[in-house]
Amino acid sequence: MSRISRVTVFLGSSTGRHPEYAKAARAFGGAVAARGAGLVYGGGRVGLMGIVADAAMAAGGEVVGVIPQHLLAAEAADDDVTSLEIVPDMHARKLRMAELGDAFVALPGGAGTLEELFEAWTWLQLGIHRKPVALLDVAGFWTPLIAAIDHLTAEGFVQDGFRRTLIVSDDIEDLLAALEQWQPPAPKGGAPRP
Repeated sequence: MSRISRVTVFLGSSTGRHPEYAKAARAFGGAVAARGAGLVYGGGRVGLMGIVADAAMAAGGEVVGVIPQHLLAAEAADDDVTSLEIVPDMHARKLRMAELGDAFVALPGGAGTLEELFEAWTWLQLGIHRKPVALLDVAGFWTPLIAAIDHLTAEGFVQDGFRRTLIVSDDIEDLLAALEQWQPPAPKGGAPRP
């Protein structure tokens, strides 16, 4: 990847109900490594997290895990990655993952994945970072969320220009290419109020 040296990925600590999710996590990890980029993830061996990390490592990629102290046992910290950082809490985890990555991509996951995704996207809106945020829409997994975001936009709570900053694709290669071509918006604080 040209400007993207590391991709921070948010995804489930379980595998979900459909085999397409694990297949996509495996393919995503391999594709990031094949482009010469590193992968930053939540540091666990479990669920889709473990699958994406294993796939990136197997493809010869750099994999950096970031895990909070209290989840070392629950998420079975993965010490078979390039590096594993243990941080004090979830706030430190998210901040460190944001610092390490040049882009954010959400694959299927639960409440934690949503929370990480929306924090990264909000930080973009506020100008805290200027990095692309994307959804890999595996088998229509994100379709209901995209509809909800479009509803927020239609109701005037998300500006149309900002809505367009969120990259959505069901194709890994297209998504990774979009990350490379992405241009940051003006931060919300710098925009004139209506």
